[in-house]
Amino acid sequence: MQSVSRAACEVLTAKLPADKVQAAHALRTLWNTGKLEIFVDTQCVVPTNPGRPDTPHLVEPSELKRRRLGSVHGRSALLHAIAHIEFNAIDLAADMVARYSNDTRISDQQRHEFISDWIGVCDDEARHFGMVNTRLQELGSFYGENSAHNGLWEAALSTMDDLAARLVIAPMVLEARGLDVTPNMIKKLENVGDNKSADILKIIYEDEIGHVAAGVKWFFYLCEHENREKKAYFKELLALHFRGSLKPPFNEKARKMAGLPDDFYLG
Repeated sequence: MQSVSRAACEVLTAKLPADKVQAAHALRTLWNTGKLEIFVDTQCVVPTNPGRPDTPHLVEPSELKRRRLGSVHGRSALLHAIAHIEFNAIDLAADMVARYSNDTRISDQQRHEFISDWIGVCDDEARHFGMVNTRLQELGSFYGENSAHNGLWEAALSTMDDLAARLVIAPMVLEARGLDVTPNMIKKLENVGDNKSADILKIIYEDEIGHVAAGVKWFFYLCEHENREKKAYFKELLALHFRGSLKPPFNEKARKMAGLPDDFYLG
């Protein structure tokens, strides 16, 4: 029987967006139907860099242009940026499964639950990408038309050797930031009459609360399992792996719903 880590690697190595989305959905189906097993697969090497299409062209964040949402081009640019985030998020969740499914910091009793949580996140991110990409096409655009940056995967590279650091930087910091900024994007899209795009972002927003919650859940698990003080460990890993500081505004309501204590990011 195939290992769950190998199936997750198939998501990571898929290059074309349609193939990556299909592999993510297949991962969840295979796992939910009991067709994947948990074991150390010595023949499965988790890639350092996932498969990517030829476009979008990757540039520094400062090189990306901002456009007003009053135009179709402006809304397409926003959705393209979101599509790129969701595309990377598929890989981040798949990497969580492939790289950490046999991590010794997760007990054998909790391992199945850990894997199930992140396979669910991976499937969600693939669904999100599909929705945004379809909307891009409806607006006459496509994923890859604009430039993008590699910040999300750079965070993955920085935390590749430490599960706790990955949980802090990916779901608890970067995805939590999505909770801060998405409501305002929804309002702006509604203000220019693009309710269809706004409705997609509402779905993503609701799901992302659960993704941040998964990060909080497993970070707290590691802290309790290793008798670490949660806030101090969070701050320590943040200082090691995050450039800059956490900046407001913060969506305290959504962060609280995800179980993220306010003293982790305030003050």
